[in-house]
Amino acid sequence: MESLNFFKGYGKVKPSEDPNSLPNQQKTIPQKPCKIIAITLTVLLTLIIGAIVGAVIHESVTEPPESEELASNSAESLKTVCAVTRYPDSCFSSISSLNKPLTANPLNFFNLSLQATVQELSNLTSLPKELISKSNDKPAESALKDCVGLFDDAVSQLNRSFELMKVGPGEKVLTDMKISDIQTWISAAMTDQDTCLEGIGEMGSTVPNEFKVKVQTSQESMSNSLAILNNIQSLFEKFGLTMP
Repeated sequence: MESLNFFKGYGKVKPSEDPNSLPNQQKTIPQKPCKIIAITLTVLLTLIIGAIVGAVIHESVTEPPESEELASNSAESLKTVCAVTRYPDSCFSSISSLNKPLTANPLNFFNLSLQATVQELSNLTSLPKELISKSNDKPAESALKDCVGLFDDAVSQLNRSFELMKVGPGEKVLTDMKISDIQTWISAAMTDQDTCLEGIGEMGSTVPNEFKVKVQTSQESMSNSLAILNNIQSLFEKFGLTMP
């Protein structure tokens, strides 16, 4: 009997010893490599975002807006204003030669340009009289006498423009009407000088070339002042300022 039981039990394996005896048991998958990959990607993404943010901050610090840069550099501000003129080099030199404080404001630069123009023309008015006193050329004397009167009128036109820029408390410096009046007066002063040179040319007079050069220099100064005034609104916008 015992031998029969022995044979019945022969070959049997205990359930705990059979790996296939637990059909519902799941095989575990190692998780460590996945975690390492996830951490690596997170670190990499953080570094990329940090680099982008750092670059944006650096740019915002090292490259200020153009209006701020102009406000902090008077020489660059003057170059910006003179760039709208036909003669930027003479514009820059004539304003700089006044040796007055340069405020990064288009209105200040226009005032200085107008001052330089008045000074340039005032220095020129005495020259025709000097040439008349030294000349034996009657046609030249006649043309130069006309220039004396034309230059006096031109100075008067520019002085009117300069006086119009002076305002009291609460007054608007530049209204549309003021701008129109100043444009008219500067243009009239330029016409006076053109008429002087045309008269000398028509007379066939022998006026020194130095005189013609000085007149042309004065005309350039007027042209510069007029160009700055014509572009005053856009210059205020470029400087990030509101026109007073």
